[in-house]
Amino acid sequence: MRVAGDDPGDGPLVVAYGLGVDSTAVLVEFARLGIRPDLILFADTGDEKPETYAFLPVMQEFLARHGMPAVVTVRYSPKHDRYLTLEENCLANRTLPSLAFGRKACSQKFKVAPQNAYVSEWSPAQRAWAMGQQVRKVIGYDAGPADMRRGKDLKPCKRYSYWYPLRDWGWDREQCKRAIVEAGLPLPCKSACFYCPASQTHEIDSLIVDHPDLAARIVTMEDLARPKLKKIEGLWRKSRKRDGRPGSMADYIRRRLPILTTIAAE
Repeated sequence: MRVAGDDPGDGPLVVAYGLGVDSTAVLVEFARLGIRPDLILFADTGDEKPETYAFLPVMQEFLARHGMPAVVTVRYSPKHDRYLTLEENCLANRTLPSLAFGRKACSQKFKVAPQNAYVSEWSPAQRAWAMGQQVRKVIGYDAGPADMRRGKDLKPCKRYSYWYPLRDWGWDREQCKRAIVEAGLPLPCKSACFYCPASQTHEIDSLIVDHPDLAARIVTMEDLARPKLKKIEGLWRKSRKRDGRPGSMADYIRRRLPILTTIAAE
C-alpha cells in the first residue's frame, strides 16, 4: 500500500520489525492511520529472550485484526558455516559477538543480511527494481536522544530508501509505550539477544532470576572466549568505575547469582 503523500513511482513498503517497543509502536500507528505495509520481516537470530518469542503471536493477532500482513520470520542461512545462530557462531569460534569488540557485524550478518536476502527473492521487490524503483524500508528508530545517533550508516542506494516514521512523528520511547498500551497491547520487552553486550545490569538481573539457564549460557560463552581476549574483559568490554560493573558479564552473573536466587526464593 502506498503511504499518503508518497510519489506514485515508489516501490513496496517493507517494515524491518524487531518485536521491541519502537518497531511495535510503528505498526500500531500504521494500523491507526490505515497504512498497510507490503511486507513485515522479523530477523530471528535464534537467541532472543523467551518473552520476545512469546510476544510474536500476540502481535500476529493484532495485525490480522487490523487487516495488516502477518510477520514473516527470516533467519541466517549458512552456506559453509557449522552454525545457525549467533550463539553457536561464538561457541564454535570461542569468541564473543562483534559488538563486544566495538563492531556491528553480528547485526549485519544475522539481521540485515537475512532480511535483504528474503526481499531479493520477493517478486514485488524484483518488479520494482526492474522498473527502477526502490524498496522503501521502514526502520523503527525513535526521536529520543539515544536513537537519534543510530542509522547514520544507512544511506539510500539503488535498491533501498529508508524511512524513520517515529522521527517524523517526533515520538520518543515513552510516546511509543503509550501508543502500544492505548492500542490494548502489552509492552514488549527490549528486543535483543539474551547475551547482548548492550544489556544493562537490571536486564541481566532479570535473566538470572527468570531464565537462569540463559544466564549459565552467557557464562559458558565468556569462559570459552576468555583465553583469546586480549583487550577486553568480556561482553561488557571494560570495568566501569562509576558503579563497579565488571567488564565480564560472566563475573557479574557469578557475583549476583547467589544474592538474586536468595531474594527470589523468599
